[in-house]
Amino acid sequence: MNPPAPLSYCPDLLHYQRRLTREVKVGNVGLGGLNPIRVQSMITSDTRDTPACVAEVLALAEAGCEIVRITAQTRIYAANLENIAREVRAAGCEVPLVADIHFKPDAALEAAKWVEKIRVNPGNYADKKKFEIREYTDAQYEEELERIREEFLPLVEFCKDRGRVMRIGTNHGSLSDRIMNRYGDTPLGMVESALEFGRIARDHDYHDLVFSMKASNPKVMIEAYRLLVARLDAEGPDWNYPIHLGVTEAGDGEDGRIKSAIGIGSLLADGIGDTVRVSLTEDAVHEIPVARALVEPFNAKCGWDLQSQSEKITTTTKDFTPSYDPFSYDRRRSSALKIMGHDLGAGHTVRVFTTQEKWNALAHKISSMGDYKPEIIVEKSGVVEIDPTDDAAVAAVNARPEPCLVTVADGTAMEVIPAFRLLASKVDARHPILLKDVLQVPTENIDFLHALLPAARNIGSLLCDGIGDAVLIRGETAPGQSMRLAYNILQAAGTRIFKTDYVACPSCGRTLFNLQSTTQKIRAATGHLKGVRIAVMGCIVNGPGEMADADFGYVGGAPGKINLYVGKTPVKFNIPENEAVERLIDLIREHGKWIEAPALANSEA
Repeated sequence: MNPPAPLSYCPDLLHYQRRLTREVKVGNVGLGGLNPIRVQSMITSDTRDTPACVAEVLALAEAGCEIVRITAQTRIYAANLENIAREVRAAGCEVPLVADIHFKPDAALEAAKWVEKIRVNPGNYADKKKFEIREYTDAQYEEELERIREEFLPLVEFCKDRGRVMRIGTNHGSLSDRIMNRYGDTPLGMVESALEFGRIARDHDYHDLVFSMKASNPKVMIEAYRLLVARLDAEGPDWNYPIHLGVTEAGDGEDGRIKSAIGIGSLLADGIGDTVRVSLTEDAVHEIPVARALVEPFNAKCGWDLQSQSEKITTTTKDFTPSYDPFSYDRRRSSALKIMGHDLGAGHTVRVFTTQEKWNALAHKISSMGDYKPEIIVEKSGVVEIDPTDDAAVAAVNARPEPCLVTVADGTAMEVIPAFRLLASKVDARHPILLKDVLQVPTENIDFLHALLPAARNIGSLLCDGIGDAVLIRGETAPGQSMRLAYNILQAAGTRIFKTDYVACPSCGRTLFNLQSTTQKIRAATGHLKGVRIAVMGCIVNGPGEMADADFGYVGGAPGKINLYVGKTPVKFNIPENEAVERLIDLIREHGKWIEAPALANSEA
């Protein structure tokens, strides 16, 4: 279901303008308002193990984490937050603590005694998860809301009295029966789920709220956050609550960093986001440098100088009409071209370009690079480079009788994302577009993380809005790495699937097995299954709901026991952990999606 046309999530799609929110104070850390974008993470230790939890909190704070979250599955777990908080403060660390709550209102009330912030998921907080297939009448819907109000109100009143902050954090795929039956598993359903809880809080004059809309699919995540902000704005100016950003179950390694950069970075570029968490299936301290690198360029901007921002609203901005619907994905409809033997545009595969210099460097091994090979040399492509603010140049391209490949000219005085947005809106749709990660080629090498994150943010954001028929990576100068980066961005954006896709949750105190080693074991066994999506979830909380659109799921059911899923349906239960990977392979084989691994892997790329 698309939102009404008047909804808008961003006042200026061509110039950076940070969304100004009210400030909430999490302990001594301010969120929103004029504060910088904050970085947070979550520990992985069992909440009952005080020394382990304290050590992790201190290590995260030392790494630069500004807010730390701890799971509290039950009231017993929540009660030990008293000991954890006491020992953390005794060590001289003032980092605010957050309790992560699913299902249990009594755990939330206990946790709120000891921590500065409570995270609740409105999809499962005191809500039924039977997935009954029926229509709710208005009366039945209101009856359910009243039941939720009675369960939720004690926490609201407690947090209000104690000065605690609350994050209302919706997750895609973990929506209640009530929402699922009325709105489906959609961004609109995610937003409505959060607003229901927000209205209850506001009815009792409680406003220390933060909202989030997490999903493992960057497209869904981006649309949900945009719709959330648009709906908050439509509700009224006093609904200006801070926003927490995160791509849930992003995975590990390069893939997890790219997926996070696409989802989080795209929204930051449009001024949305006051605190972020990068969810990697790695030790939590590894999340911090990634998150800090993501927010750094936006914290460096004068995002809260409203007078300066208003002066940036130019004639170009006022006349700008985007070529895409920001709330619903649809690929831009360009015409077909054939370049160096490859079809592009008109719905064809998004192609990977490289420079002549990099092509030459890879020439001796292109035949062995498998799915990571370069396809088209930019200098031989006939691409037309134009400054989209140059009306004469735009008119000249549009006057051409035949479609041509176009891109933004180097040196154009705009950021990458708005420059390509403007190009897509001004040139005829028949002209395919070549996306670039940078508009100025770096003159010296930069570290891979600082090449990866802007490339994923810039190109991934545009791909998620349906813009782009080919991509060119130039911020990463190493030829092989630039190819791998290009293909991995296409994969993470869901644009060109060429390898197995993994949805792996970050470990936490609920996890029932070693997520890092298990994910690597599953990846080693299934990494050749092109186009198959496998979810690896540490517990039932991040199980069938959070897997969203995975083909198969590997979920912790009990200590040492694994449940296997096909889609969201559990099909095999209580499998011993040492047998579970083989049983997963058997399940994939049963459903006709297993092939034997090729003798020669694409290791060179």
